[in-house]
This record gives sequence, C-alpha cells and structure tokens, in this order.
Amino acid sequence: MALPLVSVICLCYNHEQFVVASLESVINQSYKNIELIIVDDKSSDNSAAIIKQWQQTHPDVKVLINPTNLGNTKAFNLAVKKARGSYLIDLAADDILLPNCITQQIACFNNSPENTAIVFGNAYLINPEGKRLSPYFKVDNQQKVIDKKLHQTNYLRLIGSGLVMCSVASMVKRSIFDKLNGYNEKLSFEDLDYWFRASRLYNIAFIDDFLVEKRVLTNSLGSQFHSSSKYNKALNVSLEIIFKESLKRNQSKAEHQALLKRIHERLKEALKHKNIKNIWRYTKLKSLAHFYILTSK
Repeated sequence: MALPLVSVICLCYNHEQFVVASLESVINQSYKNIELIIVDDKSSDNSAAIIKQWQQTHPDVKVLINPTNLGNTKAFNLAVKKARGSYLIDLAADDILLPNCITQQIACFNNSPENTAIVFGNAYLINPEGKRLSPYFKVDNQQKVIDKKLHQTNYLRLIGSGLVMCSVASMVKRSIFDKLNGYNEKLSFEDLDYWFRASRLYNIAFIDDFLVEKRVLTNSLGSQFHSSSKYNKALNVSLEIIFKESLKRNQSKAEHQALLKRIHERLKEALKHKNIKNIWRYTKLKSLAHFYILTSK
C-alpha cells in the first residue's frame, strides 16, 4: 500500500540560527513520502537568504517568501492551499523532528478511528544550543508519560488545562482541517483554537513517545503572554476571543467549569505580573463564565 503524502509546513520568522537544522530534520525522516514547504514570513534577519541557499541542494522543496509579515495563522493557511498532502505538520523553524516522528504519527493515524483529527506525542525541551532540558510531559523511568489520561485527551480536558496538549509534536488530518476551515486568521496564534474546535467534533490520539525537540527561547510564545510588548496584547486578545467562543461552544456545566479553571489561571498570571489590562480582561471573562454556569442545565 502506498504511503500517504505528508506535507510539512515549516514557518520561519527570524530563525536564521536554527532553520537549517529544522529543515534537515524533515529531510532525514525515516518516513519517505514527504512534501516540505518552507514559508519565510518576512524575516528581518538573514533567514530568507539562508533558506534560498539551502534550497539549491534540495530543489524539490517549495519555498514561499512572503512580501509582508502575515502572522502564523494566515501564513500557514496560505501554504496549505499549495500543499498536496493528506496529513499536515505545522513546524516552527526553531524546532526539530526526531527521525521516526512522522512514521510514528502515520502509524497512530492508521491504528486510530477514522474520525481522528489530531495525533500528538511528547517533546524534549531544548535550549538555544540544542541541549535537552526536560520532557514537555513528565515521564517515569521507562520514559513513558506519568499522566496516563493523555490517552483520553478530549474537549473537556483541553479546555480545562494548558498542560494536556503538545501541538509541536502533532500531525493533523488534512480533510478535517479543511472541513474546519483551517486556522482562524483573526488570531495571532494557531494551535489552541484549532485543538478546541477539532476536539469538539473529532477524536484525538496520543503517542507515548518523544517525537520532537522544542526549542525554548527568551522570546517564545509563552513568555510573550506576560511581556509589555504589542505582541502581548495581540496574544491576550486572541485568548479572549478563544475563551468567548468556547463558552458558546460548551454543552454542559462541567465544560463551563473546566474553562473557568483555565480563565482563573490566566487571571492569576495577570495579577502576578500586575498587568491591569489583562486583569480586567480575565475578570470580565470570569464573570461571563459564572453567568454561563448559573444559566446552564
């Protein structure tokens, strides 16, 4: 049986130090039916030149150089329109796929229900120099995850905690991605909203193994939620949109209560960092969640 085509879309923005290693990790996969599409989203460093130079020895690789910075959601959706694969990987240009990543992800899809939208596994966190720091999900002496409920990842678990998804180690089914109209381009980050929407309607499967190395940088997405930058505002506005849409999507009091827990976590962080705008943002969301809880059956 022919191997299904997997499209790896590598998004690059100012990753000149890391992009070649990321691309090489795709080329060196044990799985051999891969389409690699590289998108440089108007980097201000030498990323675009480095990518073009690397392409000279890999002419089959597609390279898209955006004339303006589109952001992750728009850039990825645009690349998907040019992709031919039945499965998609959203790869940041500072992360690394381990050699058997795609082989294991496809095997998981083959052994999962037909309505599976996402498969994902564990990741090693690495520093800028590539040294492994710790697992993304805690593991035991056999390198298996301690949280066995990851095998039952569903909508309720996802909306209640930020510690149950690892999007960097995920693969999504193209047909379902298209049905859900891809990433929400109104948002400044892509994964959380898509996982929420997908898990509401479809199955998610977990692979208890390390699939990628996720690089931890000082300007990483997680750190930006609490910074004073313009990007901070965009991230938290996006999170507000996601939470409001989730309250509308929820179908039970238990789901509202789970989301309230996540909102409360964001409020605690806002209080910790004394961010007045975010304190007000998440206080309003908390009140809205309480209203949904009181009026739900």
